[in-house]
Amino acid sequence: MFAEAELELEALDPADQELPEVASVRVDLHLAARQWRVAIAVASNLAWRHPECESSWIGWAYALRELNQVEEARVVLLSAEVHHGKVSAVLHYNLACYDALLGSLESARQRLARACKLDARFREAARNDPDLKALRNDHKM
Repeated sequence: MFAEAELELEALDPADQELPEVASVRVDLHLAARQWRVAIAVASNLAWRHPECESSWIGWAYALRELNQVEEARVVLLSAEVHHGKVSAVLHYNLACYDALLGSLESARQRLARACKLDARFREAARNDPDLKALRNDHKM
């Protein structure tokens, strides 16, 4: 199904190929197909060309995380924070996960609180997220 979706995207008018919406769909396809390196290439290009496209930053960082490049994923989201930090719960949640994985539990705790303040649904997600295990084990969550 991924190949068919990619063919549909390729069939679009060349001018439309450059639209951020099209690139964003490409990122989603590569993430779903677990094509981490391709997702990184497409998402990073989209993020730098259209920094207002939040999903590009999130996808880029997620693909890095899946390749166990947690510090690099964190750096990507810190760059995105300039553009999306005031309103993006998912950005802060993912930073909480990366901070927890890197052992920065106080920062992880603050990021998680910010994510939950922006979107209370992250409180439930945090209860079972394996990336936040160190934070749960710290008993201060």
